Amino acid sequence: MSTFKAPKGTYDLIPPYSAKYLAVREAISAPLRKAGYGYVETPGFEDVELFARGVGESTDIVTKEMFTLTTKGGANLALRPEGTASVLRAALEANLHKAGGLPVKLWYSGSYYRYERPQKGRYRHFSQVGAEAIGAEDPALDAELIILADQAYRALGLRRFRILLNSLGDKECRPVYREALQGFLRGLDLDEETLRRADINPLRVLDDKRPDVQKQLVDAPLLRDYLCDACTAYHEEVRALITAAGVAFEDDPKLVRGLDYYTRTTFEFVHDGLGSQSAVGGGGRYDGLSEMIGGPALPSVGWALGVDRTVLALEAEGVELDIPPVTEVFAVPLGEEAKRVLFGVVTQLRTAGIASDFSFGGKGLKAAMKGANRSGARLAIIAGDRDLAEGVVQLKEMESGEQTSVPLDGLVDAVRARLA
Repeated sequence: MSTFKAPKGTYDLIPPYSAKYLAVREAISAPLRKAGYGYVETPGFEDVELFARGVGESTDIVTKEMFTLTTKGGANLALRPEGTASVLRAALEANLHKAGGLPVKLWYSGSYYRYERPQKGRYRHFSQVGAEAIGAEDPALDAELIILADQAYRALGLRRFRILLNSLGDKECRPVYREALQGFLRGLDLDEETLRRADINPLRVLDDKRPDVQKQLVDAPLLRDYLCDACTAYHEEVRALITAAGVAFEDDPKLVRGLDYYTRTTFEFVHDGLGSQSAVGGGGRYDGLSEMIGGPALPSVGWALGVDRTVLALEAEGVELDIPPVTEVFAVPLGEEAKRVLFGVVTQLRTAGIASDFSFGGKGLKAAMKGANRSGARLAIIAGDRDLAEGVVQLKEMESGEQTSVPLDGLVDAVRARLA
């Protein structure tokens, strides 16, 4: 047994389970690629200040959950706890916003890290697929991203998810609400740390998951009652566009999300089959984030969907993904000459686009056929010296056991015909 184990709160993805994760990533990214989003990949660690400024110094992510390190040169870095700040930093650094044709539409996939108490659906290392539309203030963009996420989940076969929608206002109307909310919070029985958070960003208190805090927030003022005319009109247009697309959603006036950079549209995808960790993804508009991290004004919107939680949601619904077999054909050579010939055959099959594997290690027929069974292959190609002398191989249907002789020079076509 190995001396080492995966660190607490992390996991290894290994076959065959890992195929689910690959299928989920592919399904989530497919609508994005068709909608003009290009792939971006950022480093696994960034300057700590990128997240302190963008995500917010009062958030749990920055104050409690970031994995930080100091390099030999004295630089303070953090493993990325989320993707938006990193993607926006990369877009600004590459001057994508100056290349013409805003918005810049990007999608990404990767691992993220937060120091949390590990539990089902909440890990210290987790996987997300995200999308960002940078540089345009347009309710159609907000609607587009929500619709694309809905399409991805429905393509996977998910049905029991809900979309929660709210508006957080902007720099014109949120300060008025902020003052009203702070006044309300000061009258509650809250601990010192929560009161300090209320002074920095009172909306963060609304996102507090503790039952004793939530009970006191029942009569908290709602942001929707403080929205300015512009924010109200913007939000109504987002709602209208989503509705016209046939995408169902629920208005949630208490939805704030957990990051400081959100403005106006905010939304969350939840699945009731996951217990307390019901959020499978979410996002919103972040019109001031570029300026927070030293860039120009670039109103933007985006989301991130959790691959881990999406897999759990699929399992909760009993959805079986249609995952192509890893191996369609398994070659079993009997003897050294057969090994050389069938190895070449496997290479030909792969070139022809047929997933093929080979019995390595000089196994006998019985052991090799066990390997063929374990591979999940539909067909096995078996050949020994006598077969090769006659210019044929044996093609076996693994499920029925039916075996026929096939000319070696017509094998690729015969295999393709059987698989069809």
